[in-house]
Amino acid sequence: MCGIAGIYSFNNSVEDHKNKMNQALVQLGKRGPDAKGIYQFNKIILGHTRLSVIDTSEAANQPFSDETGNYTIVFNGEFYNYREERKILEQKGYNFLTASDTEVLLKMYICYGVKAFEKINGCFAFGIYDKLQEKLILVRDRFGINPLCYYINNEKLIFASEIKALVALGIPKKIDNSSLRLFFNLNYIPSPHTIYENTYKLEPGNYLEVINNKIEKHSYYSINYTTPANFSGNYDDAKIKIIELLDEAVRKRLVADVPLGAFLSGGIDSSVITALASRHTSRLKTFSIGYSDEPFFDETKYAEIVAEKFKTDHKTFKLNNSDLFSELFNYLDYIDEPFADSSGLAVYLLSKKTRKHVTVALSGDGADELFAGYYKHKAHFLASKDSFANYLLKFSSPVLSILPSSRNSAVLNRIRQLKRYSKGLQLTEKERYWNWCCLMSDKQSENLILNKNFTDFASRKSAIIREIDKNGDINKILLSDVKLLLPGDMLTKTDMSSMANSLEVRTPFLDHNLVNFTFSLPSSFKINSSLKKRILQDSFRQILPQELYNRPKHGFEVPLLKWLRTELQPIINNDLLNIDFIASQNLFNFKYVERLKKQIKSGNPGEATANIWALLVFQYWWKKYQS
Repeated sequence: MCGIAGIYSFNNSVEDHKNKMNQALVQLGKRGPDAKGIYQFNKIILGHTRLSVIDTSEAANQPFSDETGNYTIVFNGEFYNYREERKILEQKGYNFLTASDTEVLLKMYICYGVKAFEKINGCFAFGIYDKLQEKLILVRDRFGINPLCYYINNEKLIFASEIKALVALGIPKKIDNSSLRLFFNLNYIPSPHTIYENTYKLEPGNYLEVINNKIEKHSYYSINYTTPANFSGNYDDAKIKIIELLDEAVRKRLVADVPLGAFLSGGIDSSVITALASRHTSRLKTFSIGYSDEPFFDETKYAEIVAEKFKTDHKTFKLNNSDLFSELFNYLDYIDEPFADSSGLAVYLLSKKTRKHVTVALSGDGADELFAGYYKHKAHFLASKDSFANYLLKFSSPVLSILPSSRNSAVLNRIRQLKRYSKGLQLTEKERYWNWCCLMSDKQSENLILNKNFTDFASRKSAIIREIDKNGDINKILLSDVKLLLPGDMLTKTDMSSMANSLEVRTPFLDHNLVNFTFSLPSSFKINSSLKKRILQDSFRQILPQELYNRPKHGFEVPLLKWLRTELQPIINNDLLNIDFIASQNLFNFKYVERLKKQIKSGNPGEATANIWALLVFQYWWKKYQS
């Protein structure tokens, strides 16, 4: 991956912005430590920091212009089918000066215009400037794997890979109050909005066209989902096709001119990627982390079983709580927008350790959203059934509410899940989906924030849940997750944690050919009363070790509750959640904050652990960027 930035002035020269661009590139330095460059012409200035992966020569550095000098590109990402497209362009008479995918992408745009975007198989965010028309095009990949944010006012458009670069380029830093509330609901801010007013994330599958001082947004891709799903084959046919498509997706993502490996957690998703990658490369390097102090969350023994079966060059990084805590503030320092998925710290540490051995790593991101792999997917499935158990649980909230709950043990986590399930049964399908996405309810987030001017909160929420229908179609749940959870949380977490360590992560499950196919399948292929990710598990049952099946999924967790009660107490009480600091901000209801602080010390912390963590993340961010 790389870092990109630019300013398009509607009226004036950008000559006086060069110093700011240099500052922005410093902010993007970890995304691209190998080279940096600036292009400037009249009303446009473009900047780029490079992580060299394909054609590592200086000739492929960016910003990159064609031979005529009329077209210039800044590109962050990977274009996996660039060799095939290059051959087609050569047959049309185009010549190439480099072996890079960047040059192929630029000449595809010259040849096809915006139709080129549909031909790209990859992860990408890029800007192309057309000098003849004084036109800027900004494009983001289909699923939001690579970030792209921008700011607009009457004078200019500013864009960059990360918000910290926008700040360096001089955007106003006025908090968007509805975004603030959404952050505490979800622990992240979903696109197209950001924490700042008039600053946006370009939605996945979209491009911006800037010409004649006008800005137009267009969609070039959306998932073609119909109800009922339109796959005409049987279950076995679908399994064969999934293996075929995923194998091809993995093969394409093994192209690199630098060392490459794979994350291997020991779960089904990363194990599938490892199994397929090992077909195409000898002695694949694989990496996993485990927690010596938290055996409940340690899955490294399963990763080692997979590594042994496929004969990978495997490294397990065993960490204790001190190791995790020692990196906590390095991780928080990289966050330039409030983001409180605590598992990001684990991905950050895995990326840091992995980067010492490879420059590129494959991951299993996206599989849960495509194939119904989360506990909430099973909850949605069960909630749609008319059963006696649902009848009892629907009215059991008063009893469940007095029971202790927490994420930090199997029993207490089960009680936590039952509480959420019981509450969800009392809601409409749309509100149930929203409730199960949130770690803080609408009422709680409203009580927390002093300024009640949430002008478009309701419309943003409605847009998020609009796909959910009354019949409880799981594919609609998955479609909503691909639009909300995947780019807002999961891919943001991976991009941020890996780029902080100059590691490129590739996601074979998000090959658009595979995604399109999975949404042609009926939801019964993906989930039933006993099995999540049914067809993915069954497709690889004869390939993967049997030890991976029929075991609980824990995922990445960090010992938040323990830290909040011990090491983080001085920071909570004397600094970030101190009454004087909160009063000076005039953002939060201190009485509500105090209630949450007391709850984490009680025997029934519930979701207060995640809520306090979100507050700490926000406060740390505020001190760095707003004070």
